[in-house]
Amino acid sequence: MKTLSITEGRGRQGYWLKKAAQGHDIGFVVEGKIVALRPVEVVSTDYALQEYGLSQKEMEVAERRIHAELKSARAHGELTGFTGKPKSVERESVEP
Repeated sequence: MKTLSITEGRGRQGYWLKKAAQGHDIGFVVEGKIVALRPVEVVSTDYALQEYGLSQKEMEVAERRIHAELKSARAHGELTGFTGKPKSVERESVEP
């Protein structure tokens, strides 16, 4: 494993991150401990569970609530389509 101080790694941070992503063992010495750089796979199916610490049941309840709120907002005309442009740009381009 290649170990670096924070100061050593800072100057070529992108280089060391690429090396770690390629499978090389890279570590930083932080307060006497080695902290390893490792690529991780992010799986979107469990992102909310990991990010917010929800149980599977809590996530299912939240999902149903969000879908119900979106359905209600659509029914009341409170949602508009996203065009990728800020509203101020859309108004400027529509008005003569």
